[in-house]
Amino acid sequence: MAFAGQEFCALHAAEASTRNVICFGDSITAGYGLENASAEAYPALLQKKIDQAGVTTDSGARWRVINAGLSGETTAGGARRIDWVLRQPVEIFILALGGNDGLRGVDPAVSQKNLQTIIDHVRARYPAAKIVLAGMMMPPSMGEDYARAFATMYPTLAAKNELTLVPFLLEGVGGQPELNQADAIHPNPAGHARIAETLWRGIELLITR
Repeated sequence: MAFAGQEFCALHAAEASTRNVICFGDSITAGYGLENASAEAYPALLQKKIDQAGVTTDSGARWRVINAGLSGETTAGGARRIDWVLRQPVEIFILALGGNDGLRGVDPAVSQKNLQTIIDHVRARYPAAKIVLAGMMMPPSMGEDYARAFATMYPTLAAKNELTLVPFLLEGVGGQPELNQADAIHPNPAGHARIAETLWRGIELLITR
């Protein structure tokens, strides 16, 4: 079991002059299928956006984006490994899990409970951290009732916990052949660029305020 990118390996070598954005997700976050995931996956592209904007904290600390994506990860798996990930301080936590649950037909109530567990652990360890919840959607082929219940859990969690909500991580990417790999599930580099744009709109104010 390997985490994506050298970014996550750097967890134990953090400098005091950095503030961390952790992208906690599955194979999409990990950059599955990309030739150079450490440079092409959306966490790396978010880092570039921050660097190009020249954004630092009030104290002059640099923002560092950490890729904590794991291929095949479910919300249950995320709940099990969250404490290990939180050994690294976090100022902004992007939670992008649930897609594999949906594809496996996991009861959305179970997925929601697992996501709440992750949120609770982040809040308990780092009360001041800002949490961004990135939603997913299931196709109607999974059943309309299931797709509706699945989509609803993200805004429900965001409202309950006062999170920043990005309604759909794959906005403008899902179902677009030119932005996805041959499996029609995992984004290609152009798709990851679109995801980075979507997430940047969600976190820009958190980064710059």
